[in-house]
Parts: sequence; C-alpha cells; structure tokens
Amino acid sequence: MTIILETKRLILRHQVIEDLDDLWALYCNPNITKYIPDAPNSRAEAQEELEWHMHGHPKHPELGLWATIHKETGKFIGRCGLLPWTIEDQYDVEVAYTIAEEYWGQGLGSEAAQAILNYGFEKLNLSRLICMIEPENIGSQKVAEKIGMSLEKKVDLPLDGVDYPIFIYSINEQAVQRT
Repeated sequence: MTIILETKRLILRHQVIEDLDDLWALYCNPNITKYIPDAPNSRAEAQEELEWHMHGHPKHPELGLWATIHKETGKFIGRCGLLPWTIEDQYDVEVAYTIAEEYWGQGLGSEAAQAILNYGFEKLNLSRLICMIEPENIGSQKVAEKIGMSLEKKVDLPLDGVDYPIFIYSINEQAVQRT
C-alpha cells in the first residue's frame, strides 16, 4: 500500500481491493451520493472505480482518489484526492473529498482537503486547484472556503447526457503564498 500523505489524524494511500466493502458502504449512503452525480450505482461499478484508482489515475498517476484512513481506528472512512478535469475547455485539477457520514463534523474533511491542496501545490507544482461542488452541498462549500478557495463560477457539467449545476471554487498558488 503506497501512502501518498499523512495528516495528524489521517493517512491517504492508494486504494487496494480490500477497500471494496468499505468503499461500497460509502456509496450506499444516499446522504453521500446525492452530492456525487457520477457515484457508482452498484458494487461492480464501485469495484471498477476502485481498480481505476488503485495505482493513481491511469492517465495521471500522480493524481487519483485515495483511501482515507482514520489513524486512531485504522478504518477506511472515505476517498479523497486529486482528479483531472477539462471544464469549458480549461484543464483543472480538483481537490476531491468524501468522508463517511459518521465522521462528519469533526473537521476531517477540512484536514484532508488542506493536506491535498498543500500536496498539489508543494509536491506536484500545480499552479491552480479547484473544488467542484453541487449548489446544495453547503458543508463542502464551507470546506472549500476554509482551505482558502473562493467561488469562481457556476457551470453546467455534462455527465451521461445530463447537465448538472456545479459551483467551481478555486485557488491559485500565488494566493496561498500571500496568506
């Protein structure tokens, strides 16, 4: 298992096939999937996603969705990481974070997102990062703001023939260095 980064309370590592039960349990929670329009709808789809990210994103191995492990318990509590996107002809990298509902309200999403943002700027030398957030997802908007991002625009993201309204929060490396 390759560890990507650690925080005070979390380990982010490459996913392994043994994470499948926990990943699928995450996706079985409608309070989580209501904010992920392309979330897997079956265990087989969850396995396909997991295998896609086991060694990093196939086209960008330094990116991907990583197993998020709670250090105190050793439990898989989410999948967080960096995802490549092209939106309105602009290439961007998204700070993505999904934490199991029983761990909400503890600051773990913010802790993971901040570490991922720092990793993107400091280790990968990215110049800009975004968060893509559904307008109703107030909790994720607060996380994005807490890590220094601001609302840039609203876009309609086409997924499987349907346009989903998404807020784009963004931050560039220069803004981080000034704070």
